[in-house]
Amino acid sequence: MVTLRTVGTFWQDTRGVSLAEGLITFPLVILVFAAFVEFGYAMHQWNQTVKALQYGARLAAVSDSVNSNFNPVTAVESADPLVVGTGVRPAPAGLPRIWSCEGVNCNSQLNRIVYGSAAAESCPDLAPGTRPGMCHINPRIRKDNVVVTYERSGLGYWGRPDGAVVTIRLASRHITFDLPILGALLGLNDITIPAHPVTITSEDLRTCSTCPVP
Repeated sequence: MVTLRTVGTFWQDTRGVSLAEGLITFPLVILVFAAFVEFGYAMHQWNQTVKALQYGARLAAVSDSVNSNFNPVTAVESADPLVVGTGVRPAPAGLPRIWSCEGVNCNSQLNRIVYGSAAAESCPDLAPGTRPGMCHINPRIRKDNVVVTYERSGLGYWGRPDGAVVTIRLASRHITFDLPILGALLGLNDITIPAHPVTITSEDLRTCSTCPVP
């Protein structure tokens, strides 16, 4: 028979309280710890993406155009001898000011920038003496994740031997954070890394296949 005295003794018994508190707080502590760790990992992925875009933009500035519709030489050609040697700004009516391509809409030169080789379709192992691509800085970057834009910068002149001087813009798209713990628990793996566009002024826009790896 349960008496009031028995019930009172039960409520005053503190044995196992610490264990119960530990069982309640332990998952919360682990979750907070995982959040700190994965936040640092997410910042690492973010930084990888930015560095890869910076490297890709620098490589694009000294490479052939990745857009088949944009030829830097023909972009400043003119049949009028009075125009040759004059500044290219602003762009005459009827001539495009911006050329853009993304992923499969770009030519094989984008493979060279992203994968390190125009013939590569995925990120290869980096062999000694070969030039790295963007994917060697951030392994999650693929050709479909890169958008390249060429825009008249207003620099240069008509008839310039090396072609038009343009502003090159590289941006990422559809690259999501990889969060093994919080992604599985809270479904956060669909968060997209910001595009982080990187701009750079072009140089000769001509690929040098014989140049040494820097």
